[in-house]
Amino acid sequence: MTLLDIDNLTVRFPSPRGTYRAVDGLSLSVDEGDVVGIVGESGAGKSVSMLAVMGLVRWPGEVQADTLEFAGQDLKSLSNRKRRALSGKDIAMVFQEPTASLNPCFSIGFQLTETIAAHERGTAAGRRARAIELLGRVGIAAPESRLSSFPHQLSGGMNQRVMIAMAIACRPRLLIADEPTSALDVTIQAQILDLLLELRREEGMAVILITHNMAVVAETTQRVIVMYAGQAVEESPADLILSQPRHPYTAALLAALPERAWGQRRLQAIPGLVPGALDRPEGCLFNPRCTLAGERCRRQAPPELEADDGRVRCHTPLIGMRP
Repeated sequence: MTLLDIDNLTVRFPSPRGTYRAVDGLSLSVDEGDVVGIVGESGAGKSVSMLAVMGLVRWPGEVQADTLEFAGQDLKSLSNRKRRALSGKDIAMVFQEPTASLNPCFSIGFQLTETIAAHERGTAAGRRARAIELLGRVGIAAPESRLSSFPHQLSGGMNQRVMIAMAIACRPRLLIADEPTSALDVTIQAQILDLLLELRREEGMAVILITHNMAVVAETTQRVIVMYAGQAVEESPADLILSQPRHPYTAALLAALPERAWGQRRLQAIPGLVPGALDRPEGCLFNPRCTLAGERCRRQAPPELEADDGRVRCHTPLIGMRP
């Protein structure tokens, strides 16, 4: 069953040279229980696209889509009250930097019970008991004693676990995790990823994992969408995208993995930067950085090509596709 259905999502912001498309025509569907990865460099539009789903793109940003539905509900037409009731309950998001997301002026217990109270009825004692249960579930030792702690008194990994506890407090059907391990050391990263997958198995929720780390994608996701400059340039099952990338950008990301540079003097790197509001190239947005770019790539925007197991936006895909 399709849980999240997005077709032709565009997020625009005004810029000195006109309108900047931070997200440009993104289409995505997520079924119940799916684990979908969205990968790309900083500035690719990964986080902004999911903020649009959450209803968190603020003015002067403008969100448009042919379809933007969750569990059959049209998110574009929901009132603000209904959208607030949905966000945090049926759709929850773990943000990239936990210390910036948690309020430093309030205790962990207050913030967690406040989240529960916003969406569920019950007594103060019941909310406190639920908060203790949630902290224990995400692996925080002595959870009852931690309720009185403030964010600055906890490590980055523990704050991230608190954020996950808040996100799953109301048993969401879809959890969006935005770079949940980027600020953590390798050992804690593995623990957080294992925790997310365990919660997904126990709750049956779908997970969208936003990351720039292809190794994380390999270990956790079933399907991957690669974004570049606001566009989805490739979508495939995770095992296929890692073994047979179709877009030159995907291949370049994989080539930059340290383990693929074994025996070489230098790591592979992609020259240049993701284009921003003021330096958008003509034709394919990746063409200034692409070693395979030809004249057509510099003049014409590439079509979206399809196969039974995925799609790619490229004039010269590395593996044959059909128009």
